[in-house]
Amino acid sequence: MAATGRPGERPVERLPAGLLAAYGIPGLPLAALLLPLYIYLPKAYADELGLGFATVGLVLFAARIVDLVQDPLVGWLSDRLPANRRRRLPMLVGTPPLLVAIFFLFLPPADAGAGYLLGWTLAVYLCAALVLLPWYAWGAEISADYDERSRIAGWREACLLLGTVTAASIAVVTGDGLGALEVLGWALLVALPATVVFAAWRIPEAGQTPSPVALLAVGWRRGARALFGNRPFVRLLAAYLLNGIANGLPATLFLLYVEHVLQAPGWSGPLLLVYVVCGVAAIPAWLALSSRIGKHRAWIASMLAACLLFAPVPWLGAGDTGWFLLVCIGTGICLGADLALPGSMQADVTDLDAVRSRRARAGLLFAVWGMATKLALAGAVGIAFPLLALAGFEGAGSGAGTGETPSGALFVLSALYALLPIGFKLAAAFVAWGYPIDAARQSRIRRILDRPEARRGAAA
Repeated sequence: MAATGRPGERPVERLPAGLLAAYGIPGLPLAALLLPLYIYLPKAYADELGLGFATVGLVLFAARIVDLVQDPLVGWLSDRLPANRRRRLPMLVGTPPLLVAIFFLFLPPADAGAGYLLGWTLAVYLCAALVLLPWYAWGAEISADYDERSRIAGWREACLLLGTVTAASIAVVTGDGLGALEVLGWALLVALPATVVFAAWRIPEAGQTPSPVALLAVGWRRGARALFGNRPFVRLLAAYLLNGIANGLPATLFLLYVEHVLQAPGWSGPLLLVYVVCGVAAIPAWLALSSRIGKHRAWIASMLAACLLFAPVPWLGAGDTGWFLLVCIGTGICLGADLALPGSMQADVTDLDAVRSRRARAGLLFAVWGMATKLALAGAVGIAFPLLALAGFEGAGSGAGTGETPSGALFVLSALYALLPIGFKLAAAFVAWGYPIDAARQSRIRRILDRPEARRGAAA
């Protein structure tokens, strides 16, 4: 492994690409699971199964709220498993029931109703948490270096984006409804267990020799004070939540915008492919920029750029597919920063939490992170679909030009797709502006954790 390091610091061993690829590879099927959950499944159940947009929006919002409760428990239990299988064991245990839940949710019967959607969505969320949360926490423990953590997050998110590209490519061939769900469901039944088992076999547990910090007991009350007294963590979490809502709104409404505003339903798959491919291609550039100016500054730059790119979108209309393609290219480039940098920053705040709580709690912190992700997506669905229903948007059969959709409904769709996300992104950039952990401070935090004699004073 090549050695790297900043001036005045000891060299850091660069992780080999093969190890990073083995860690990231479960992201391929996991993305193929997440993409239809957020984009294809709402439209398929609302349109093709006839549940309606208001019903689907409320059901998925309720499922997300219930899902929030389980994440801290999963993270807490993961942190307390034996050190040599703290992350791999939950992933291996959660995969088989997740496959069953995927089968029923992605291949629904014709008479599936709101109860069916709610029940199997909750099952998918619970089992997916057993896989996703330990997987994310594992990435924070593979390396303690500021820049290496960005590489780890970059590989993970690149694999997620490549999985998204694959899922979107399938949708280009099968369409973006129940047909896409069926094909993706069968693909997940094969790919998900294979990649999880490979990662569990190939990646060593970082906790095989636990730090003395991890052996010190801490009560829930003190632990909670340390967690929410961790101002960088709270600031990062708030910015991530706001930016997550901003990203969730266009993700939820993408297919509807392309079909009813641009009147180009055949372009939905290619446009989505362009978006995610640009995101994958841009990750190395964002990592290089973050190494120079800091992760939070690079992330803020990407959010402000996305706001500028989204600004003209509500004024596009039928036949403006070419202009929207440029928007997809630009916002796709910004996506690379959105996915790679916040996850790397989260790994840094786990070190600060370890200093203050005197315990290694990556699983719990990433569980709270997962709660923010789900709350953001729940908020996006809970905001968008009911407002569309109130505006008179009927979905299937209500394309522009048919006379069945009120003239204001399409503008509401456009505003929810682009204008509202701009407000959330600006708020996220404002919150992230004062984030204090840069490379120098993170290095000082690691030195505290590496000096046992300093831990007691640092915790105090």
